[in-house]
Amino acid sequence: MTDELGKALLSLARNAIAAELRLAQLEEAESPALDRPGASFVTLTVNQCLRGCIGTLEARRPLRQDVRTNACAAAFRDPRFQPLSAQEFAGIRVEVSLLTAVQPMTVASEADLLRQLRAGVDGLIFEMGKHRSTFLPQVWEDLPEPRQFLAQLKLKAGLPPDFWSAGIRLSRYQAQKWKEEK
Repeated sequence: MTDELGKALLSLARNAIAAELRLAQLEEAESPALDRPGASFVTLTVNQCLRGCIGTLEARRPLRQDVRTNACAAAFRDPRFQPLSAQEFAGIRVEVSLLTAVQPMTVASEADLLRQLRAGVDGLIFEMGKHRSTFLPQVWEDLPEPRQFLAQLKLKAGLPPDFWSAGIRLSRYQAQKWKEEK
């Protein structure tokens, strides 16, 4: 089932972007899981460099729709990048992450959080007032040390890397990911 689902998710994401660019689409793989609610992230890379990443943290719509919407958002509406062009399309590599349900965390301190984090396993959502950020579990590949992972997550939220407050809300999730072959 997981190989079947992965092929379906990757073909959905690529075809959603191709359709927006008015390019030819490939035959889509199918899976019964596509019609169930799901939360996904679509990550686009070019030459192993990030080109766009957008997703949802909670399953509120059918996975099929979630992946299509997030693929187009990653390609055309990620504020860190210019919209993807038709000329770039062939060079992108698509990755789709399927998220588990979010689990709120209870921590007494930053040190307690660092002890609870599972490197390579947990994605983390950081919230403080209007500041919010998340890192998918695969970000551990680039930031393998928990203190560094957390500091970069705070920066992404627009806060100093040493910020801490009793009002911080934290949640974790896991993800299964599929990536197109090179």
